[in-house]
Amino acid sequence: MPKGSGAGGERPRLRTMEELSVAIGVSRPTLSRYFQDPDSVSRSSRERIARGLERVEYVPNFFATRMNRKSTGMIGVIIPYLNDLFFTKLQQSIEFAAMEAGFTVIVQCSHTTPEVEARAVETLISMNVDGAIVAPLGDNSDIAAMERLNRRLPFVLVDSRPGALSHVDYIGTEHSQSMGLMTEYLARVGDPPVFLAMPRVNFNALNHERAYLEKMEELGLEPQVVGTEEIEPGAHYEAHGELALGREFAEGRLTDRSIICVNDRVAIGALRAAARFGLDPGARRKGGLRIAGHDDYPLCPFLVPSLTTVGQDVDAIGQAAVARLMKKIRAENSLTDHAVTLFPGVLKLRESA
Repeated sequence: MPKGSGAGGERPRLRTMEELSVAIGVSRPTLSRYFQDPDSVSRSSRERIARGLERVEYVPNFFATRMNRKSTGMIGVIIPYLNDLFFTKLQQSIEFAAMEAGFTVIVQCSHTTPEVEARAVETLISMNVDGAIVAPLGDNSDIAAMERLNRRLPFVLVDSRPGALSHVDYIGTEHSQSMGLMTEYLARVGDPPVFLAMPRVNFNALNHERAYLEKMEELGLEPQVVGTEEIEPGAHYEAHGELALGREFAEGRLTDRSIICVNDRVAIGALRAAARFGLDPGARRKGGLRIAGHDDYPLCPFLVPSLTTVGQDVDAIGQAAVARLMKKIRAENSLTDHAVTLFPGVLKLRESA
């Protein structure tokens, strides 16, 4: 009796295509063509294979069915963080668009480390994916690894674009517009806003700080930037926001000012600092403290107070990245035009500002 069969009526479990070929009486090459494209075999063979698969338990090897094909039907994605809901949402958008195009997504994470990012690049190349979408570490990325990827595969950058990769197709948010939008809003409804920064290692954080400074100069206002240095080792994002703003509040500073945070995760920490000092940020509350962010992190509407921020059109970014990659794959990476697509940010007014 074949392994896996029994008195309970279990179907025999087959592990190889050779075993399946013998069990249902169809040649292995015919089975291989069937699993790659059922329409590539005759109708009688399709029907025979379909009937045979109902009698056995067999799952074709995902990678084996893609060997010796012009297209593997896979695209690779590299993201910098697994614990950031912004990138979770971006990954979801890419996966939905890729599935609609008939592709499977293979995800790697660089874990904010250039060496890991470079290894992820080599992994995608070795898997012979049809193309790649990468959210890089910015200027901390291994540029040599990215250049290898660009030579070997159709390749699109999302979220940030290192200066050394300005020749690579890029899909993202128009950060100068989006941060300028928030800066202008806060300047209009209260005192000139203060910028709560991060240690200057994050690529988009630097872009946001630069956009704030440019807008303040345009408005004829004096900029003020705090939180640029690391306060405690390993205190990033939310922890940094709480520590940096808590230090200001402890000295009696910024308790009645508008504060624009470099991103929503830092703003979450800033809100916690306000709560610790008994402050109640918001346009309709006592005092002048307002706290705002950037990105429209999925948790923003559910914070207390809910966070005013600038929304990035993550769905549009993911869809546009896949669409551009599909165009490059179909052209076998021979496109000469250089695509840069930037989506504007949208102000999301909530309770905190």
